[in-house]
Amino acid sequence: MVGVDAYRRAREKEAHEIPDLYYKVDILVSDDNTLASRLEFDISPTGEFLGLPVNGQRVSFCENVFYEYKGGKIVRVWSVLDKAAIEAQLFKS
Repeated sequence: MVGVDAYRRAREKEAHEIPDLYYKVDILVSDDNTLASRLEFDISPTGEFLGLPVNGQRVSFCENVFYEYKGGKIVRVWSVLDKAAIEAQLFKS
């Protein structure tokens, strides 16, 4: 669990380290308290990304993310990235 400030800093760091940060919303579902989405990424992070040496190489992967809301604010986030898809692109034989 991280607080709002730590979550914000992580997103700001990503924006700096991934100059072409952009994603496509593939699926979006919501109810009164939850938003769920499947996001498609096609990016070129500088340096490391998720502990992997990407170093500007273009990688594509998906993320499934869930946001829980209370009082109009995000109170919890669950995220699952397809790190294996990134590894397969970086370490092709």
